[in-house]
Amino acid sequence: MAKFILGKKLGMTQVYGDDGNVVPVTVVEAEPNTVVQVRNKEKDKYEAVQLGFGQKKEKNVRKAQKGHSNNLGNFAVLREIRSVKSGDKDLVIGDKIDVSVFAPGDLVRVTGVTKGRGFQGAVKRHGFHGMPAGHGHHSVMRHVGSIGQRFPQHTLRGMRMAGHMGNNQLTMRGLKVVSVDLENNLLALKGAVPGNKGSVLIIEEQTTHKQRQSKN
Repeated sequence: MAKFILGKKLGMTQVYGDDGNVVPVTVVEAEPNTVVQVRNKEKDKYEAVQLGFGQKKEKNVRKAQKGHSNNLGNFAVLREIRSVKSGDKDLVIGDKIDVSVFAPGDLVRVTGVTKGRGFQGAVKRHGFHGMPAGHGHHSVMRHVGSIGQRFPQHTLRGMRMAGHMGNNQLTMRGLKVVSVDLENNLLALKGAVPGNKGSVLIIEEQTTHKQRQSKN
């Protein structure tokens, strides 16, 4: 049974669990998603559904986008999910998906784009320890160190060095749904998820090893 939805990260807070311990949670606003397109193996060579999320102003929507959306709405975001079912039913164009597909205790994986950190050195980007602070080292404590050798006379591909950090797609796995607020379209997920406040997230059910074994 596939469960998925697009949402917007609102930020982090904390709640108290049944045992009285504080649980850090990320609050995600997931307004009802609309199925805009359904792909199948016969025509598209794979199965997926395209979901529409959020709203654009009418003046910012092109005619081609309106035609593609089948006049279902002026969606700000379109994302594909590699599944054609939600729950036990096949999805068709125009169907709505809301937070009610999830329940407290569900395991999910969340995909988003990490915060952009700009150009960073190797210590911050890769967690290098740096040079010793004493014994004659001066102004090189955060340097990378050796990046090569005598052969093959060039820097090897993939060498960890300074460079652009963040702004990459990242999937966090094994997060638990703490609570579901259907009235306000909110999900509370245990732990942190990638992205800035207001960024778009893809939330999908994560099957456990026992569930995969039972299917086989």
